[in-house]
Amino acid sequence: MERHAYVTLVTNADYAMGAVALLRSLKLTGTSADIVVMHTGGVEARALQPLAALGARLLEAELLPTSAAFNERHQRARLHADAPFTKGNKPAFHTPLDNFAKLRLWQLTEYERVVFIDADAIVIRNIDRLFAYPEFSAAPNVYESLADFHRLNSGVFVARPSQETFTAMVEKLDRPGAFWRRTDQTFLQEFFPDWHGLPVFFNMLQYVWFNLPELWDWRSVSVVHFQYEKPWEKDHPKAEALRPLIDLWRAYHDGADIPDPALLPNPGDDA
Repeated sequence: MERHAYVTLVTNADYAMGAVALLRSLKLTGTSADIVVMHTGGVEARALQPLAALGARLLEAELLPTSAAFNERHQRARLHADAPFTKGNKPAFHTPLDNFAKLRLWQLTEYERVVFIDADAIVIRNIDRLFAYPEFSAAPNVYESLADFHRLNSGVFVARPSQETFTAMVEKLDRPGAFWRRTDQTFLQEFFPDWHGLPVFFNMLQYVWFNLPELWDWRSVSVVHFQYEKPWEKDHPKAEALRPLIDLWRAYHDGADIPDPALLPNPGDDA
């Protein structure tokens, strides 16, 4: 495992809070892979201290050298106006332009394979076998209906670092007039059109809990990803519907006892 790493990206203090839960969850799986936290200039040193204490390798990741026109098209107000989120609410600290810094993981050429996991996710059981999957592997963006299976979600994916790949990405990313509707997610699907589909359980989006409850099975779920509203937000509109998942995230974040995932009730078990 010495040439394998889990990588996440932290762009502000909120995502640093999320990464604490992610790192604790990874540690509990018994992985021996490195854990790398890439962080941008929007994160103060004190917000990163808990991550260093958990054994993470901290790497500063500068924002990509994109053009002023590209930045204007992808800044928060403009992006949300041109491609509004209609299925859920993105928090105020969501900074879509920063998402492209995720591509810098292809510069981590000291590693043979990396598994990227968004900082708003927790890992329920060991997923080291993902390091054997090819580039580019990702789970489908399923959270509302089976029609979602044709799109990937970039919250969890397998990549092979390469400076050549990174250079090609930057060239393709900022071509004239380029507009990536869901930022890195849309870009990665176009860059890797033959992406390999991971089972949905490797990136179980939280809305599946109430939109597709028959798909949720704790015996198989490996990663829970809190897309849209975040579990550390107070009183968000979906909080009560997602209470079991939020309570589980809180237990990881606070270092509390974690229940056996195989014994957790699935949605509808009490109905």
